[in-house]
Amino acid sequence: MTDMELFHSNMCDGAFVTLDREESRHCVKVLRHVAGDRVKVIDGKGTLLDCTLVDASDKGASLRVESRTENWGSHPYRLSMGVCPTKNADRFEWFAEKACELGTDSITPLWGDHSERRVFKAERLERILVAAAKQSLKAAVPQVGEPAGVRAFAAAAPEDAVKLIAYCFEDGNCPRISVAAALEEALGTAAPNAVYTDGGENVSYSSADKPEIVILIGPEGDFSREEAEFAVARGFRPVHLGSSRLRTETAALTAVEAVYLHFNH
Repeated sequence: MTDMELFHSNMCDGAFVTLDREESRHCVKVLRHVAGDRVKVIDGKGTLLDCTLVDASDKGASLRVESRTENWGSHPYRLSMGVCPTKNADRFEWFAEKACELGTDSITPLWGDHSERRVFKAERLERILVAAAKQSLKAAVPQVGEPAGVRAFAAAAPEDAVKLIAYCFEDGNCPRISVAAALEEALGTAAPNAVYTDGGENVSYSSADKPEIVILIGPEGDFSREEAEFAVARGFRPVHLGSSRLRTETAALTAVEAVYLHFNH
């Protein structure tokens, strides 16, 4: 993997960027950058900023923007994951980190009829996602949605999105198919148009014509039949994740990986 130092900032006025205290300390104290050094910063929204360090303060470093690359490290789809948090918070955080590495645009914690965990710390997860975006060379950090009920999330999903719900039971009226088959059914197998940057080592995709994909993953006790029926009535396609019985976080990551592989075959 390319050895690249990346910093994150959501404080950019177009011409200058300010790093927060933690990022400033890492830049100045740990990596020993000084004024005049070139530094790369992601804005968390998809843009890579090539900057010059102007003020090497370890409390709030200031950088001048020299150039910018839009959609840097992007993927050819928009994926929204609605996932019921696990009883063990670490497992949900592990899923979110890996989902960011593969390519996910938003993660929303859901409360289902069978949910056992209803406490969620968004701030901690957001820090994990920033670190994962930098590690996997992405300029966009997945958004953390406000916790919502399963029915409310399903009802709010865009009409034109590819909408999938994974659950464990069978319904003779609406049989489940694999995630891969559902994606092929909805999107076909056409390869996306990519733009390569950084000497061909990094790929980006235009935001135009990206398909929207929404996937629902239930809690340890699965979705209730009433929740599944509600989602299906609103256009969600029932899917399965293979023959193994998976933990919630494994099921969620398997679904993310299926989307990733569909566009990277």
